[in-house]
Order: sequence, then structure tokens, then C-alpha cells
Amino acid sequence: MSKIVTKDGVEIFYKDWGKGQPIVFSHGWPLSADDWDAQMLFFLSKGYRVIAHDRRGHGRSTQTGDGHDMDHYADDLAAVTEHLDLKDAIHVGHSTGGGEVVHYLARHGESRVAKAALISAVPPLMLKTAANPLGLPKAVFDDLQAQLAANRSKFYYDLPAGPFYGFNRPGVETIVPVVWNWWRQGMMGGAKAHYDGIVAFSQTDFTEDLKTINVSVLVMHSEDDQIVPYAAAGPLSAKLLKNGTLKTYKDFPHGMPTTHADTINADLFAFLKA
Repeated sequence: MSKIVTKDGVEIFYKDWGKGQPIVFSHGWPLSADDWDAQMLFFLSKGYRVIAHDRRGHGRSTQTGDGHDMDHYADDLAAVTEHLDLKDAIHVGHSTGGGEVVHYLARHGESRVAKAALISAVPPLMLKTAANPLGLPKAVFDDLQAQLAANRSKFYYDLPAGPFYGFNRPGVETIVPVVWNWWRQGMMGGAKAHYDGIVAFSQTDFTEDLKTINVSVLVMHSEDDQIVPYAAAGPLSAKLLKNGTLKTYKDFPHGMPTTHADTINADLFAFLKA
């Protein structure tokens, strides 16, 4: 397996397929690089080089007990891009991975980057505060941590079987293998990383990060996202970005790169070719 070792001794697993302009994919919580299968195969077939890593504590990367914050996530992403000497790269982040991409661009600069895309992403801030009244109350995230600590296996079945993929919506048929694939990816990672990661994705304020980004960014978000509510995320991020474009979907779920891969891939491809 391909891995790099970070400055603090954490092994980060990554996939690196093909040749051409690189597209780097950053996955959501609590998943792994495997969550990008549909995108990696599609863009590989279009002549791109596709790269995806398992965040620290997730998938096949080290189940370290600390460093589960956006600074470390961004630094680990930078370590992968530097190790592979990627240039003119396109960065695509889903959910927590969108926060990782934004923080990476703000923290490490854009010298290696051509464009970026944020899909169902957590920026600018998920947590409800006086300055962010559209956010979710802290009790929502405290409850996620409590469910994880009480019975992670059950929690990791209930979430994809319900709101993550919109399978709790009337008339939407549950795709059982998709649920179990989510469960598989989640259970591969470490409970401590995932527990701390809830704080990282919910309490990190990306407002100032978004303002510093100069490259063209496509913000893709659905109005029916039950995990990262639309009103507090996509439109606000697009507005804060200097060169942001908002693509709004109506009835797609949070996990739309999986359930609606054909549409998401086509829209991403059009953005990359523009």
C-alpha cells in the first residue's frame, strides 16, 4: 500500500492512479478514500490523474490518538501533495473534506492548485453562534458524539440508512449495499479520531479562510441536505469566495456523490473544462 509518514509520525494511506492533470479528493467524516470510487474511475477514464487519501485516524491511515483537527488535516493533505509533487492540481472535497480543502488552500497557499470544488461541504461554519444564527445548536453535535461513544456500530448503520443518503425520505428506496459500504468504511477508522472529528467539522470557522482563496471554486450543495443544512453552508461559502460559483440541487442528499454520481461527475467535469 502507498503511504507517506507525516512530520509527527502518522502514516497516511493514499491512492494514486493514472497520468495527466491531478485531481485530489478529500473524503467526508468518518469515511475513507474509497468513498470516491465513482469519481476516481470516471475522471481516470477522462485522462486525469486521480489521488485520494485516508485522513489520519480514518481508513488505512494510522489510528493516532491526537491531531484530529483542521490544522493537522490540512497539513497532512499538504504532505501528500508535496510528496507526489503535484502541480496545477484540482482539489475536490466532500463534507468535512470540503473544510479540509478550504483550510489547506488558506494555510498552504495556491501555488500547486488550479481549481477547487466543495461538495455538501461544512464551511463556513456548522455551529450556531451569535454571528452564525443559521447554524446548528451544539447539542446536535454533542448527541452525535454520545451516539458514537454508546454504540458506534449501530450509529454507523443508522446514519447512512437514514439522513446521510436521504433514505428516510418518502418514496426513496434504500440501497442496502451503499449503507453497508458506508458502515464498512466508518468501522475501519478509529473511534477517537471520529469522536474528535465531530468537533473539528462542526466548530471550525472557515470564514476567513474562504476570503483568502483566489482560485475558481465550484460550490455544490443540495437544498435537501440533512447533514450540512444548505442555508448555512453552500450559499454563504460561495458569497465569501472571490471566485466562487454556486450549483444548487433540489432533492439530492448529503451523500450525492454516491447516489447521484452521474450528475455530480458531469457537473464537475464541465467545471474543470470551462
